[in-house]
Amino acid sequence: MARGGSASEITHTTFQPLIETYNLITTVLLVLLALCVLVQLYFSFFYFLPLSKYEDPESRAEWPVSVVVAAHDELENLVELLPILLDQEYPEFEIIVVNDRSEDDTEFYLYELEKQFPNFRVVTIKKTPEYLNPKKYALALGIRAAKYEHLLLTDADCRPLSKNWIEKMQSGYKSGSEVVLGYSPYAQLKGFLNQLVRYETLLTGIQYLSHANKGNAYMGVGRNLSYTKGCFFKNKGFASHIKTIGGDDDLFVRDAANNSSISIVIDKEGQTVSIPKKTFREWIVQKRRHMSVGGRYKASDRRRIGIFVVSNILFYIISIIILVLNTHLAILGALVGVRYLSVFPVYMLVARRLNDTISLLMLPLLDVVYFLNYLFLGISVILFKKFRWK
Repeated sequence: MARGGSASEITHTTFQPLIETYNLITTVLLVLLALCVLVQLYFSFFYFLPLSKYEDPESRAEWPVSVVVAAHDELENLVELLPILLDQEYPEFEIIVVNDRSEDDTEFYLYELEKQFPNFRVVTIKKTPEYLNPKKYALALGIRAAKYEHLLLTDADCRPLSKNWIEKMQSGYKSGSEVVLGYSPYAQLKGFLNQLVRYETLLTGIQYLSHANKGNAYMGVGRNLSYTKGCFFKNKGFASHIKTIGGDDDLFVRDAANNSSISIVIDKEGQTVSIPKKTFREWIVQKRRHMSVGGRYKASDRRRIGIFVVSNILFYIISIIILVLNTHLAILGALVGVRYLSVFPVYMLVARRLNDTISLLMLPLLDVVYFLNYLFLGISVILFKKFRWK
């Protein structure tokens, strides 16, 4: 009489399919993790590292410039910003402040300055047409009022880091460039939120500046952006996205990249520093508004930037899953080590070139929090599409 198999043989036979499935899943996860690391190495060494060695043009700018600032109830910021702008060391420039429906004492302050300085002008908006975005409408009126061909834009809560800010940004008009992208970090304050805000700004800056340096410009920041009036009108201003909340900077650069040469300026003298949000809620609202515009980037830009972002998000999700499964930890450690020892030094080099500060010890924590937060923000933007401008 044939005997039945032993208990161990029966157990092994019963669970063999599960074991094979488990092994297949862990193998797929490790392959995906390795691919994520390879993608990040590619972006770090092909796009980002060259930015750390970039040198701004040394050509001296002498053409007149119109500096345009749109402000809505920004009296306290204007009191700090405008004296810095008026004190710029540049042969010929004008400052145009668009007083956008302000209800504080902005109007009185601006008109006093207009009396004192011949190169200072005010454009006042009492009401914005219902079908137009307020900030874009304000900027468009300021640009139309500008006397000069070259425009330089910033926000009321920004501060140029030198008296040569105008000249340095204008040096970017080389070889027929019509748009110059600048860098605008946030001020360093105490607290983890400030570190996270500044890291997000640094990583965003690294991406758009390095891509522009490679001829793939897809965005800029209105806190520090220059272009010509000819470029503005050639691209029909903000017409293609006039109703969209946000996008006066990145969506305009998107349009201009189709038919205009774009350059970058990254030296400290050409930068503006901005006042960061001080509460997590304010920062989330700001980031959701910015992210909502990303869906209107060109497909090629969305694909390229999406690959970078998704590779980082998947890197952390897969790493967490493998840790929970408690398997192949040696391989996981090796891949994490390769990424950290290759990617983070590049970030540090670019940060140093941008004269930005970042803590090497805090970098791993900031990175994981930033990308997981990016995932949750992206989901919230898809689910809740309500945004507003001041």
